Amino acid sequence: MGKPKKGPSPKESGTPPKRSCKVCEKAVSKYKCPSCLIPYCSLVCFKKHKETPCVKQVPTPETDTSTSTSPIDVDRPCYVDVDDDVLPQSQLECIASCTEIRDALKDEDLQKLIRNIDFSADARTELDKAMEQEVFRLFTEKILSMVNRSGDQRL
Repeated sequence: MGKPKKGPSPKESGTPPKRSCKVCEKAVSKYKCPSCLIPYCSLVCFKKHKETPCVKQVPTPETDTSTSTSPIDVDRPCYVDVDDDVLPQSQLECIASCTEIRDALKDEDLQKLIRNIDFSADARTELDKAMEQEVFRLFTEKILSMVNRSGDQRL
C-alpha cells in the first residue's frame, strides 16, 4: 500500500504561496498595501512604506477582450540598460503626487495604452504606436515637464 497523504498542497488547497515582505525583505508578508498592493509584514514596515507616496491601482473592467491582460505583478522586477534612464526618488515622488498626472491616469484609453506597452513582447513598437495617440502624447509631455521642472530645482 502507498504512503498516506500529508494533506493538500498549497496549489490543491487554494492557499496562495507565502510572499516575503517587500519593505524589510526578511519576514513573510501578512498584509498588502491598500493602495499599491505591495506585501508587508507589520505596522512598522507599513509605516516605513508610507514614508513615500504610492499610487492606488485601478481595477480594469473585464468586458474588453481585445487585449489579453494579466493581473498587475508588483513583484515583477524592472531592468534598465542605462542607469541614467532611472529617475531619482524625488522626481518619482513629484510625478506620483501631481494631481494633473493622477487625473490623466483615470482615462481608460490611456490606461489601455500603458497596459499594452507594459505587457508587450515588443515594448518599443508598442510605445511608438502609443505616441501616435494624442492622449498618450499629452500624458508624456506632462511627465516630462514635471521631470524637467524638478530637475531644474536641483541645479
